[in-house]
Amino acid sequence: MNLTEIKALDAKYFLEVFGERNPVCFVRGEGCTLYDQDGKGYTDLFSGIAVNALGYHHPVVTKAIIDQAEAGVLHTSNLYYVEPQAKLAQLLCENTFADRVFFSNSGAEANEGAMKLACKYFYAQGSKRYKIVSADHSFHGRTLATVAATGHDYYQEPFRPLLPQGISQVPYNDIDALRAAIDEETAAVMLEPMQGEGGVTPGKAEYLKAVRELCDEKGILLIFDEVQTGICRTGAFYCYQNYGVTPDIMTSAKGLGCGFPIGAILASEKVASKISRGDHGSTFGGNTFACAVSLAAVSYMIENDFSAVAREKGEYFMKALKGVKGDKIADVRGMGMLLGMEMDASLPAAQVARALLAKGFVAGTASGNVLRLAPPLIISYEEMDAFAAALQAVMDEIA
Repeated sequence: MNLTEIKALDAKYFLEVFGERNPVCFVRGEGCTLYDQDGKGYTDLFSGIAVNALGYHHPVVTKAIIDQAEAGVLHTSNLYYVEPQAKLAQLLCENTFADRVFFSNSGAEANEGAMKLACKYFYAQGSKRYKIVSADHSFHGRTLATVAATGHDYYQEPFRPLLPQGISQVPYNDIDALRAAIDEETAAVMLEPMQGEGGVTPGKAEYLKAVRELCDEKGILLIFDEVQTGICRTGAFYCYQNYGVTPDIMTSAKGLGCGFPIGAILASEKVASKISRGDHGSTFGGNTFACAVSLAAVSYMIENDFSAVAREKGEYFMKALKGVKGDKIADVRGMGMLLGMEMDASLPAAQVARALLAKGFVAGTASGNVLRLAPPLIISYEEMDAFAAALQAVMDEIA
């Protein structure tokens, strides 16, 4: 099928939630390059929204997919033991603060499960704490509960009154606002250590440390949403390790499967011990196929210290981006290989992304008029340089 035919099918049959998409259909990938139906190559600086950490057709990921498919066992359900699930849980616990892991199918499911776990923690102790405080401009998912936790009015408005009740937002990086929002019914604070969708905005070190101290003082839990910032993306295995601030519960997805859908809830034994049989579950979560792929990919990334790779390449890429000249560039920020370039209000970041696509480079956007960049961690320095040159050409043309 050609692109026109695909667009016609999409317009006729697909639920219209994405609107007019970027005018390209990728059919093949290799390394950091995606190819459309005409064979044109595009250098990917977005990784399918920070998902494809090892790029496309990586031998470790491809082998894991083929091996498990050839074994003939993709799914058996959680009624039975699953070897790659147990091994992946061990790997994540041994490389984080966590003592226990539960696997889901997505980041939204992981975040909803994390909120359930926080509420159950207090219920098991006879406490009536149930409220969750999150941040303005946050993004935690698309289910009703995670929409309630997402700090953007335009996500929430069509679904009000929101369910569940008891979820509120306060300004990010503002410890006084957070303190004022906590009361005797608050169960947890839920934050991204660096907001991705909200504008690629890192948490301030003093703020996150103060949040941890406040949670300890009030006897409530700290949840970190690391769906976008985890798996070496920000220069540490998980972003919280950059700050030395440890949560009680953490969520993961995106890069965890390097392209295959999988999410995870990670928790300390203190919290995990309060959940009982039947309190949570999933038919597909933690299935054999997903865990086998994730286990292979994450093991490879740990063994080859991709956290250091992201730090080193991120420093290089940040310098390259700051070297791009243009009076419509307001700021460049981020951490590791999750970077954002804020544009002046007169220049929509989406316009820049479209111009880059026409030049053969895939980039994303985020709230706050930000061009968002989350390339595969295998990207070469030459590819980063080529992108910076293309971005400079776009800025020159727009000016």
